[in-house]
Amino acid sequence: MTPRDPNESHRQASFLELFFDLCFVVAIAQAAVQLHHALAEAHIISGIISFSMVFFAIWWAWMNFTWFASAYDNDDIPFRLATFVQIIGALVLAAGVQRGFADQNFNIIFIGYLIMRMGLASLWVRAALHDPERKTTNYRYAFGISAAMIGWGTMFALNYWPVWGFAAMALIELVIPVWAESANKTTWHPDHIAERYGLLIIIVLGESVLAATNAVQIAIDEQGAGFEALVLIIAGGLLTIFSMWWLYFSRSADRFLSTKPLVSFGWGYGHYFIFAAAAIVGAGIGVNIDHVTAHTALSDPAAAATITVPAALFLLTLWIFHLRPHQIGWYHGALFTGNAIIILLVSFSPWPILLTGLITVITVIMNGVICRREEQQLAIQTDV
Repeated sequence: MTPRDPNESHRQASFLELFFDLCFVVAIAQAAVQLHHALAEAHIISGIISFSMVFFAIWWAWMNFTWFASAYDNDDIPFRLATFVQIIGALVLAAGVQRGFADQNFNIIFIGYLIMRMGLASLWVRAALHDPERKTTNYRYAFGISAAMIGWGTMFALNYWPVWGFAAMALIELVIPVWAESANKTTWHPDHIAERYGLLIIIVLGESVLAATNAVQIAIDEQGAGFEALVLIIAGGLLTIFSMWWLYFSRSADRFLSTKPLVSFGWGYGHYFIFAAAAIVGAGIGVNIDHVTAHTALSDPAAAATITVPAALFLLTLWIFHLRPHQIGWYHGALFTGNAIIILLVSFSPWPILLTGLITVITVIMNGVICRREEQQLAIQTDV
């Protein structure tokens, strides 16, 4: 298992990686559904805490394999079998999402992680045996993710999953790649990583589109009181989702990913907030449908906030982690920050979801103008 060339041309996600991603659709959908129910029942704080924990477990499991595969995917039989083992673990993880969300009991999720880590640790050991230059790095990964399971396993044995314990172990998990890569950087491919993250954001946004589709069905079935409000929610929700997709793919991260390790780590880790915000928007659409059909006890601003807050968070985190590294100008940051604030304020308006969609569309247009102007200036500088 020799390292892949980080400068390899036309490096694309493999069919096996796409299959791996699809297996996470189940877990992401489960988390979104559980958050929807929690918010609709006005369990705001507990719902957000549970979602943050469950979504971290999903995202981090996906992250672990994605970066390894970018550096060492040789698509041979042992690699495929180890990947299938991780897919089995991912499905077990998905089966534990409901219990992890409702009771913050991560026992089943832990078992899923244990299965996944067996496959991934074996791959890191195999990579260490075939890549002497990065032997220390690869053994650090294998040791780190295996040792972390002791901490998770302690909570599993005690059947006790406190938030502080989960947060402490999550921090340890985040430190392991930084520690391992400090020995020698693995040969992950910037274009490939950017594509893999783009594929996952499509999956997450797809879950939000599913929520909008369910909303359309409700609008058809309940052609009575609240029908106009349902139409506004559907229109505003779709405009928001389409704009989120457009903004994310307005810039590709491969331009700066290979420059500095800290930039790469910030970009990779920061996507937790981008992905989570996109998933919460989908849950928020469902909550607002419930609200206008009198299936929640939330106030109008509280219901609106289930979409406006994550939409604003998406704009801010997208700017901080995905667009700002391109170093476009202060006015670019002002655009995203200012519109995020406006979106929060429209929570108190009569048509918050529709206005959120319109504001995100305006952000798309202005972002396009700014990016196009930057490209023209770079072209002029290059000619000079």
